[in-house]
Amino acid sequence: MTLKHYCTLSADKPLIDPREDQLGYALFARHLAFSLTKMIPAEGFVVALYGPWGSGKTTLLNFLFHYFKEAPVDEQPIIVPFNPWWFSGHEKLAKHFFDQLLASLATSDIDMCNLQAKIAEFADMVSELPSSIHIPYISIGKIAVEFTPLKSSVKNVIKLKMEIAEELRKQPRRIFVTVDDIDRLNPEEIRQLFGVIKSVADFPNVVYLLTFDKKVVIEALRESQGISGENYLEKIVQFPFELPLPDRSSLYRLLFARLESIMAGTPEGLFDQTYWGNVFMRGIEHFISTPRKINLLTNTLSVTYPAVQGEVNPVDFIGIETLRIFSPEAYNMIRTYPDKFTGREWVASKMDQLRTFQDSWVNQIDEGNREAVRGLLSQLFPKLGEMWGDMGFDPPNEATWRKQLRICSPDIFPVFFHLALPQGDISNAEIMIILSLADNPQEFSGRLLELAVQARPDGFTRLHAFLDRVMDYTGKEIALESIPSIFLSLFDVGDQFIRPEDEGSGKLPIGNDQRMAQIIFQLLRRLPWDSRLSALQQAITHGRAIFTSVKIVMELGKLSDKHAGEARPQPEALIRQGDQASLEKLVLAKVREAADDESLLQCPKLPEILTMWQNLAGNAEPVTWVNKVVRDDHNLAILLEKFMKKDFSHSMIQVDGESQYRLTQAALTPFLDPESILDRTRTLTESEWLGQPQQDALRQFIRHFKPKGH
Repeated sequence: MTLKHYCTLSADKPLIDPREDQLGYALFARHLAFSLTKMIPAEGFVVALYGPWGSGKTTLLNFLFHYFKEAPVDEQPIIVPFNPWWFSGHEKLAKHFFDQLLASLATSDIDMCNLQAKIAEFADMVSELPSSIHIPYISIGKIAVEFTPLKSSVKNVIKLKMEIAEELRKQPRRIFVTVDDIDRLNPEEIRQLFGVIKSVADFPNVVYLLTFDKKVVIEALRESQGISGENYLEKIVQFPFELPLPDRSSLYRLLFARLESIMAGTPEGLFDQTYWGNVFMRGIEHFISTPRKINLLTNTLSVTYPAVQGEVNPVDFIGIETLRIFSPEAYNMIRTYPDKFTGREWVASKMDQLRTFQDSWVNQIDEGNREAVRGLLSQLFPKLGEMWGDMGFDPPNEATWRKQLRICSPDIFPVFFHLALPQGDISNAEIMIILSLADNPQEFSGRLLELAVQARPDGFTRLHAFLDRVMDYTGKEIALESIPSIFLSLFDVGDQFIRPEDEGSGKLPIGNDQRMAQIIFQLLRRLPWDSRLSALQQAITHGRAIFTSVKIVMELGKLSDKHAGEARPQPEALIRQGDQASLEKLVLAKVREAADDESLLQCPKLPEILTMWQNLAGNAEPVTWVNKVVRDDHNLAILLEKFMKKDFSHSMIQVDGESQYRLTQAALTPFLDPESILDRTRTLTESEWLGQPQQDALRQFIRHFKPKGH
């Protein structure tokens, strides 16, 4: 079964056709669409659909689109879809908003040339106003503008806005602007977006449909404009709706239908309906509160259960996999201390010790999940149920448990963990599950970031193991259409994968940056020549990982067709020479942008970025930037820390060597005169506010400093 086939079975994608609705959203969407197309006030208004993440907000929007098209032709609105998350990390969110508005109007079958021209002019004028200028419904614009605009500029914007309003009143078709995934933005971007919406919310004949998690947005808008986030939201949204969460019975039907398909080959007699009801109601039910969580559980089971089918009790397996996904702390405790759960230490003299052990870690579980975890454990491991007073324990049942292939039987327990490789390893099942999220950059990135902070016993992270293993899956297992989405993820969060613990302890370390490069190049080679540039441009443009962008583009330069020849035949090239030049220009612009807002200083492997900057733009720019940044003592300490490089020393009996970090003057000299900072570094070593790595960098610099001529 290829990954593409697996994804089509139970992919976590928003529904489009209301006929596929299993959770009761279609009827709500139909009524709302009817109301919106019939009831339009003279001025524009804002509708908000509130719902937690994963509750189906995008599905509801898709259903609305469907019903809008069923309205009479003269009532069908012009749809302007805008997803701000695709532009996350970019300052000019307002410009992207107006660009999308203009693009949608251009596809209409109605002549809107005059309206489009005025909106384009309005967007250009407003973008030049600083955010500190407050005129009626105008609060968007550049953040960093160091001049006071003339009053006439503000008056011109207001006048033009009134002209746009008159044009909109003449339009026979209504305009519906949908804004999805707002709660995926960072707080500053959420505030910026609502500034955009506030500035145009009163345009006549325009309806704004916003979807987001209300709690997330209120927190982001907290104390915005001097008022609470909730009050600020109320001033913008005229018609709020809470997304009608599916009733429990609908969620149950969805889950049970998928479980029946997964469990279809289970031997008769193993599935006890009464026992299933107890396990489900005491624990599993708590964790399947949204359609997305049902998808996550059933996707996992569809991969993991076939490997143990007929060898384990299916109810217990569903229960233990529920814990693995939604309460990994509990799962890891069970797996690590089997005797504490299966009863091999279950004697009266150790009862108090066992109760202390169980209560100590269960009380560390998130309070919202604690009761469900305890209830599920009481069902899966009856001896715990007796200890906690949840149910009676009949010792003779142990033979029955073994016959029923229950997890509480010491003899059967290990079978439940056939797919659980040694601590820290990545199973094939987990790789497939993560890759199945490839079409959703947000979730795919989130899962990789989780692996990046999970340590293995050998000191590496689980991300290190995943990147190594996933190179085996860059062929047909990954659908061709999923490749651009994977690029978006890696170019967005790739810099957070650069971790020193994953660089090894040898003289020739292979870090996660090199692993990502190999994955990207393997996937890039599968794309047609004509689509490679656009896929990379999209990923670099929307991504926030500066070093990753620099690394990939510089490595691609070695693989462009300008190097084609006897040593590198044309088929081995990855990108055209002209396309490489475009990518270099794009990544240089990102480096300059990061330098302007000083975020560049926080990038990993800064020396490599500066070297690339130097190669593409000459010495002046990076040298000027470095000398400007180090005027601040804290920035100077950070910069020196960035220039620390791993080195190795060997003894006669060592093979791998011992890693150390050293700062060499030669690496720093191309960008900064070491003598110009020597006295400051000596003073800074006494500063208590410095972290240990920064103190080490300062001392290394002083220890290895050599005056000019030596």
